[in-house]
Amino acid sequence: MTDEILVTKPRVLIPEVKIQARLKELAAEINNTYQNTEITVICTLKGSFVFFADLIRELEMPLTCEFLGLSSYGNQKVTSGEVKVTLDINEPLEGKHVLVVEDIVDTGLTLQYICKSLLARNVASLKTCALIQKPDALKVPIEVDFTGFKIGNEFVVGYGIDYAERFRDLPYVGFVENEH
Repeated sequence: MTDEILVTKPRVLIPEVKIQARLKELAAEINNTYQNTEITVICTLKGSFVFFADLIRELEMPLTCEFLGLSSYGNQKVTSGEVKVTLDINEPLEGKHVLVVEDIVDTGLTLQYICKSLLARNVASLKTCALIQKPDALKVPIEVDFTGFKIGNEFVVGYGIDYAERFRDLPYVGFVENEH
């Protein structure tokens, strides 16, 4: 399969230096919110792993890490609207303070699904953190507690975010201009 998007180098939308500066600000907000409260930080795979790794190294409270695999895009540029769990959390979350780390909140459907699922596990508290939020693309009302950047409806890649498993390794968030 050949696709123009797979060979075109993405243009920088959010440079690495801005990501790292905002990441430190987000960590300070999270540190201030939780202070010395132990939290369970959940990484939504695969797109959040780079952001997640950088973020938890800046957090100052005791924490444990969990991983939740989800899919709603596959190899498409638009969500299917159906959230599939590909890897569930291993440890019980009842009574724990939970922070969900997302790469991008687009339609809000995936984050809404995650929140409903985690609240059903009787967590003590639940907060969300996203590197990127697309407010104009939301299909459901969802609040993100800690947001790195708000952008328009650009299809973005880089810093862990992919298109058909490509571009996760970019140190910046970029977009590919549609040539068609």
